[in-house]
Amino acid sequence: MPNFADRTRRAVLSLIAGAGAAALTPFRSAAQVATPRQTEGPYYPTERMRFADQDNDLVKVARKVAEAGGEIFYLKGRVFDRSGKPAPGARVEIWQVDNKGRYLHTGDYGGAARDPHFQGFGFAIADDEGRYWFRTIKPVVYPGRTPHIHVKAFHGDQELTTQFYIDGHPLNERDGLWRRLSKAERDAVAMRFKSGAEGEEAVVDIRL
Repeated sequence: MPNFADRTRRAVLSLIAGAGAAALTPFRSAAQVATPRQTEGPYYPTERMRFADQDNDLVKVARKVAEAGGEIFYLKGRVFDRSGKPAPGARVEIWQVDNKGRYLHTGDYGGAARDPHFQGFGFAIADDEGRYWFRTIKPVVYPGRTPHIHVKAFHGDQELTTQFYIDGHPLNERDGLWRRLSKAERDAVAMRFKSGAEGEEAVVDIRL
């Protein structure tokens, strides 16, 4: 029967082994939390609208000199597949209201005139490391909703539709779709603005 010294030695070795295993376990980043699925909403652009201006810069419309109004920032991140590996070639689409709260969609009528210099919809193709980026404006309040950006990602047979939210926005708590998310899910779709090399940016990873 092992004596006290043997039991103590084994307990210490067990703790060391456990610590070593923990050190080898990768940190559970936002990219490792499955991006929550959310509604597409009624204003997903029609095919004609989606192919009117094909790029990832929503602030500058082709053949127009002026840029869109609003607070410009860069939306960046990486796309991961369901196994947690980068998804090169993934297509990421975003659409949102302009700085007047209008969607670029025929179904959104009435209210303030649309900003003719805001593209409203764009897409990016993830690079070899799964990275994507957009140049757009910070989302503003839309009637009945907290500010948000709609997002759709495709990679092979995988497809995901979700929405990104401004972290800490006072209207989040009043938004029905945001309230349905768990704390981990809210963190996974939160836009936290910070200064970047090209200007203000928010980094949000997408896990399909």
